[in-house]
Amino acid sequence: MDPAGARPRIHELDAARGFALCGILVVNIWQLTDMRAMVGAGTVDPMRHVLSVLFEGRFFPIFSFLFGLSFSLFLDHAAERSDRPRLVLARRLVALGVFGLIHHVFQPGEALLPYAIVGLVVLLPAAGLPRWGILLGGLVATIGVPVTIGGGLGLVPGLFLLGLAADRFGLADSLRDRGWRIAVVFVLAVPAAVAAGVWEYRTPYIALWTGSAAPVAGLLGALAYLTGFLLFRRTETGEVFAEVLEPMGRMALTNYVSATGLVLAADPWLGLSDSNRYGALLALAAAIIAVQALWSYYWLRWFRYGPLEWVWRCVTWWQLVPNRLTRQERRKLTVPYGRGR
Repeated sequence: MDPAGARPRIHELDAARGFALCGILVVNIWQLTDMRAMVGAGTVDPMRHVLSVLFEGRFFPIFSFLFGLSFSLFLDHAAERSDRPRLVLARRLVALGVFGLIHHVFQPGEALLPYAIVGLVVLLPAAGLPRWGILLGGLVATIGVPVTIGGGLGLVPGLFLLGLAADRFGLADSLRDRGWRIAVVFVLAVPAAVAAGVWEYRTPYIALWTGSAAPVAGLLGALAYLTGFLLFRRTETGEVFAEVLEPMGRMALTNYVSATGLVLAADPWLGLSDSNRYGALLALAAAIIAVQALWSYYWLRWFRYGPLEWVWRCVTWWQLVPNRLTRQERRKLTVPYGRGR
């Protein structure tokens, strides 16, 4: 249960958020350290090109979609606790923007500040619209951006709206009953994602920044990854992975920001800056994921929220929110997160 409300946590979404964080980390490492993409005049590093097709633009859309969905869930919760839920949400987004401003000093390409701005400008006004209008707006914005401006942060408004619409249509609360629908989307998305990935791979690397190949392939890849992960989570092996990823997803803000510090601290030792040591990049990403998985798991044995999540919640509600778990609550956590849900 959400400690601050009566609505059960949706463990699939926590796990999917943790899954997206892992993929985003790979891309953030080469952006933070300014690794070389080229190995010669007009020749892209083969491993960088492969990693770009597998990771770049695939996990950021998942994270953005889940942000819009979580915004809707929190708005409903705020409406139950406050007579002015939009003010609560506005304060929450402003606090996120402050986190983003600070984080921007260390990672200029970070997403928190743009998320806060788009949330205030797009999500808050759109939350009062009919659900079909939100869905249509999300589809138009998401599909139109790759055709016009090429993707990147321009995809955020549309993906936010799609996440908001997903909750308005009851997707969040009925995920476990939609297995065959998710499977149908996965079966359709995989060949489309593969074809788009081939298109992206065959596009000259420099041209990817201005064309439609990368954003289209990224969106289709994100859809295939997300639906595939949701199906995989329904297996016994998938449950084990989910139990690792769920705590990371619950502490997404803390893990996203702390990963920047870990990358910057490790870079001088690994010599990633201005290099093409992509094997070392993958090793660093795996190490950070392992550290954050353990840290998140054990932190949430004792506390309700991650460190930054707790500060964020206190500012959101403008009061000191209890964070430390009681002894009785800790006993209940002997049951793994993913079991029995």
